[in-house]
Amino acid sequence: MSESLAEVQRLIELHHERDERAAAANVLQELEQRLQSLHPADIAYILEALPLDERLLVWERVKSQQDGDILLEVSDAVRETLIESMEPDELVAAARQLDTDELADLAGDLPRQVVYEVMGELDEAEREQLQSALSYPEGSIGALMDFELVKIRADVSCEVVLRYLRRFDELPHQTDKIFVLDAQEVLCGVLPLRSLLVADPEQMVSEVMATEVVSFQPEDEARDAALAFERYDLVSAPVVDERGALIGRLTVDEMVDVMREESDSEVLNLAGLKEEEDLFAPVVDSVKNRWSWLAINLCTAFVASRVIGAFEHSINQLVALAALMPIVAGIGGNSGNQTITMIVRALAMGQMQIGQAWRLWRKELGVSIINGLVWGGAIGLIAWALYGRLSLGLVMLAAMTLNLMLAATMGVLIPSLMQKLGRDPALGSSVLITACTDSGGFFIFLGLATLFLL
Repeated sequence: MSESLAEVQRLIELHHERDERAAAANVLQELEQRLQSLHPADIAYILEALPLDERLLVWERVKSQQDGDILLEVSDAVRETLIESMEPDELVAAARQLDTDELADLAGDLPRQVVYEVMGELDEAEREQLQSALSYPEGSIGALMDFELVKIRADVSCEVVLRYLRRFDELPHQTDKIFVLDAQEVLCGVLPLRSLLVADPEQMVSEVMATEVVSFQPEDEARDAALAFERYDLVSAPVVDERGALIGRLTVDEMVDVMREESDSEVLNLAGLKEEEDLFAPVVDSVKNRWSWLAINLCTAFVASRVIGAFEHSINQLVALAALMPIVAGIGGNSGNQTITMIVRALAMGQMQIGQAWRLWRKELGVSIINGLVWGGAIGLIAWALYGRLSLGLVMLAAMTLNLMLAATMGVLIPSLMQKLGRDPALGSSVLITACTDSGGFFIFLGLATLFLL
């Protein structure tokens, strides 16, 4: 993809350099031909990596038949800029290219009138499917399920199934199994294609099918389904209602997108960013996305400064304290971020329950004590060698150990408390843990130094 991006950027620069209209048109024609040879996902990658003016230039050269697929692939922030640049009739044409489940993914970003117009052109069954998908909240399985699937009855032979499959022009994408239903449309098993192909044609489906099926309900969390896909190496899985009737399916490509979005969201939240940001977004938009946690960080930094100010007399008496105290705070912040990253990941993967926080805290506390004694002892020896005071080295050892213990405690407490309050445990955790270890580290180190050195 990077090679395609470099080639597109070269053509854009060449277009800007050409003054003659005919020469510029030739460059644009070459650009259009280059884009036609790319997959929609590659074009989406290129659009996300370009400033707004160049992005819109490339977007205008994309074949209209690809618009819908590309809009599905780009990030939410970039999709917004592309949709704003399109006329209503262009948006309707792009939406017409999409399947029902894909249209449901995009509907929330389209103007309401465009959605109504496209829905009016769907047949009754497709309209019901779209309305069903739109009725489920974002992040649920119902909002992501696919309605294109192959289903059969259990009381037919494998030969009949094979003849039935030959009637399709092509099977729905990610089809690795056929869903077996009873007379009431209730799911009773699945028939993997690999089993069908090697089975005796005279065998009944009920004899070949697998009855132990990993299935989901539309109200389930998409994140939990993604973890199940990873755990069981699934390609597709059925979605059933409360009575077990088949209403759709999940596919691995949707689950990969969910896992990627969860990973991106976790990284952004740890840094205190509210949402995914367009790399080339206007300055005002970027400021709105970042200001809140910067304001919190400013407040916590002020608290840390007041802690230092409270020990100003001690620092004036022993200047070495000013040189050494950032080490205690910095190591504590690093250790706290390690702990908080592990806890947030465990919560996201479903590997940790809130009731296990006490056990994990004891484990992290043990790790912090050992690290504090080892690395605190090392920096204590260095402080002793530099300043010639054994007592200063011992204070460094004690302060480092205590601050690492504080970091371990807050690293477990902050995400656990956020989870218990129903908030994203990653949201601003990195900012909060750094604030605790900075203020706590300064207070512990300067307090010990005041007690034992001055």
